[in-house]
Amino acid sequence: MFASPPDASDRPDASRPTAPPEPSPGPPVPSRRAATAVDVVLLTMNDRPDEEAEAVRTLLAQQDVDLNIAIVGNGCHPRLSVPGATVVALPENLGIPEGRNRGALALRGTGSEFVFFLDNDASFPRPDVLSRLVAEAGRYPRATYVQPRLTGPDDTTTPRRWVPRLRAGDPGKPGTIATMTEGVVLVRRDAFDAVGGWADFFLYHEGIDLSYRLWDRGRTGWYAADVRMHHPVTSPTRHALFHRLAARNRVWLAYRNLPGPLIPPYLGIWTVVTALRSLRDGGRRESLQGLREGWATRHDQVRRPMSWRTVLRLSLAGRPPVL
Repeated sequence: MFASPPDASDRPDASRPTAPPEPSPGPPVPSRRAATAVDVVLLTMNDRPDEEAEAVRTLLAQQDVDLNIAIVGNGCHPRLSVPGATVVALPENLGIPEGRNRGALALRGTGSEFVFFLDNDASFPRPDVLSRLVAEAGRYPRATYVQPRLTGPDDTTTPRRWVPRLRAGDPGKPGTIATMTEGVVLVRRDAFDAVGGWADFFLYHEGIDLSYRLWDRGRTGWYAADVRMHHPVTSPTRHALFHRLAARNRVWLAYRNLPGPLIPPYLGIWTVVTALRSLRDGGRRESLQGLREGWATRHDQVRRPMSWRTVLRLSLAGRPPVL
């Protein structure tokens, strides 16, 4: 079937002006997702000016996130000057966990979905670290916290103690984790608030405690090994209080979180481990003092033992809560 020739009325009239052509819309503009708001808490004692300057410089360079920053002076007024940051000056050193709690509390009204805890001597090697951690949290919605891989300034060296799992041979392997490296971790804000934040341990093992409480709410943690952050490679034994507080807090950790039948094996295993480590690192007397102190003061801690279902889940995830 052939089309009929056009009627005269359909033919263009050269005497009438024609409309200008429509402008080309150009190439499609990709839609841009709104930046995610992230609270960031950084503690200072005004004792690491160079490291803190680098931490802040690389923090402010983060892209595709909206930052709400709290600078907490633990027993001091912060000398760090960060535009728009909330400043919290604590009259005395309350310890790292409680200092972080005070910073998180100061930012509670921001409405951010996440809170990131940043050591003052850690730094971001790339401007997309936080946005990639947020993306990992989106891919793993059951994970209440996301842990990047922590390396030395060479972007390669990762001591075993920085790998948040028992099988630490391959620090580049991502996966589900049941503990965390406290100074570089992204936590969902609602979950952090729901469990009451960090335990008041002053120093050491508060990350295991927080992980246990988050897992007991039916959630998990995720190790984003492809996302790296930098930190000086130092030994925790450089702190004079290490041996005593690490041993004391092991007792508090067990009393706060474990079902009664698991407390004796947990403390027995860690007493043996501590004794063996003291042959290499010293500190046996201080560790024994810490164990005695922890046992004598355990009732000062709030006891909320995890469910046996959580014990099973932790064990299946490779971290039975006696190790």
